[in-house]
Amino acid sequence: MIKVAIVDDKPYNRNVIADKLSRHPSFTIVFEANNGAVFLKKMNDLQDGQLPHIVLMDLEMPEVDGVSAIATASSLYPACKFVVLTIFDDADKIFNAIRAGACGYLLKEESGEVITQMLMNLWESGAGPISPSIAYKILQMVQQPAAVKDVREKGENIFQLSDRELEILQHLCDGLEYKEIGAKLFISANTVKKHCISIYQKLHVKSKAQALRIAFTKGLI
Repeated sequence: MIKVAIVDDKPYNRNVIADKLSRHPSFTIVFEANNGAVFLKKMNDLQDGQLPHIVLMDLEMPEVDGVSAIATASSLYPACKFVVLTIFDDADKIFNAIRAGACGYLLKEESGEVITQMLMNLWESGAGPISPSIAYKILQMVQQPAAVKDVREKGENIFQLSDRELEILQHLCDGLEYKEIGAKLFISANTVKKHCISIYQKLHVKSKAQALRIAFTKGLI
């Protein structure tokens, strides 16, 4: 049985997606969440054997959006496959979602048959599900290096960490304590601690170990 989680801020959309999947005997819905923050909390509360195999993620949501949620969760739960399911097909959202860790990008307008078939292909062969119109846009992006550069620059820092926060994150990765970091940067240990709290909030994690894992997997340092 393929376990699926659905993340979308609109109850109607979640119900439609769940209905499409329920018609296929291979899928079961593990849980639903109405934004990225709720999703990350539910993932954290599950044991490894309970985690979804596939997560269907909307992009535009309050509190924590889809790109940020994918960026965090794909680092913490590498065995899960993250597939964007959205109405948006603009280049910057496509690029940022893939860069965050999405392995597929589907439009909600796709039929239930198409969605379930693509998810089955993902499960069986690892082939990332991509709507035809999205595949065409990706080809256009690849064929236009200047456009890709522009989109990359706009989405360069998914987590929106400041230069100081990135600097402190690097020192944390080097194994330094708050006092040692403060001495290097000529700031107090308490100021370093405040920056670390901000880093954890932006990365949507609660520990240094999780923050460092994301830093390494997402190339933040």
